[in-house]
Amino acid sequence: MDTANQLVSVGRFGVAKEPLGFLRILEWLFAIFAFATCGGYSGQLQVSVECANRSESILRIPIEFAYPFRLHQVYFDVPTCRNSARERVFLAGDYSSSAEFFVTIAVFAFLYSLLATVVYIFFQNKYRENNRGPLIDFIVTVVFSFMWLVSSSAWAKGLSDVKVATDPEELFSAVAACKIPSNKCVAVRSPVWSSLNTSVVFGFLNFILWAGNIWFVFKETGWHSSAQRYPSSTSEKQPSSYNQQSYNQGGYEQESIGQSGGFNPQGAYGQQSNYGQGGGYVQSGYTPSGPTSFTNQM
Repeated sequence: MDTANQLVSVGRFGVAKEPLGFLRILEWLFAIFAFATCGGYSGQLQVSVECANRSESILRIPIEFAYPFRLHQVYFDVPTCRNSARERVFLAGDYSSSAEFFVTIAVFAFLYSLLATVVYIFFQNKYRENNRGPLIDFIVTVVFSFMWLVSSSAWAKGLSDVKVATDPEELFSAVAACKIPSNKCVAVRSPVWSSLNTSVVFGFLNFILWAGNIWFVFKETGWHSSAQRYPSSTSEKQPSSYNQQSYNQGGYEQESIGQSGGFNPQGAYGQQSNYGQGGGYVQSGYTPSGPTSFTNQM
């Protein structure tokens, strides 16, 4: 009994070695990397505003922003270089829609691929019952492939806009003190974008994985098996029509046999055309060279 249980368990987990199960495992791993690198991001930018009067300068101004990148809510205080007054400046733009859309797709893709892997391993019979499981799996895979493409493209554009909105030159254009030539505004520290760039890469990798898995899920459906049976049925019908055509061309048609005076399918000879008028026998296509009647022979 222990050996049988081991064989069953090995057979179940052997699905993970097949392309369908292996790609599902890669999908939920890559989905984790996608939403972790984007959803867990926090960056910081530091700028320096040096006034003509050094006592009014602020050499390090930290600007922190994070997911979901509602930059219009992020602000920082800079000197006006006028009697130690301060000016509050807000960043521009709200890019939470594309970022949250990307992370949402990643989370749902992770949950579905994990659930599908469990079904492949422990519920194979129910999965293939009535072909309902493969059909649902196929439709969901196509939908997620499309959503990965859309969300990754939207987030790539959103990330580009975030980089522009946090560019130091863009920030200095909104600071009144930086418009005075005697003051000096420089960036001390730039944000690190490697994590967000990685999230975009994993987004498009997930699209490639899900799109490539469409074929392997399609092979599990009844559509693939019916498409394989159709050419074989047509190939079986072709020889019969070919033999019938060859038989008709070979001169064995019933009508031609009956007219030539030979043996027809009913087992009878031709009536008047088979015998000459004088009682001699005439074959089809053959004319005797001898006398045609007994009287002429005499």
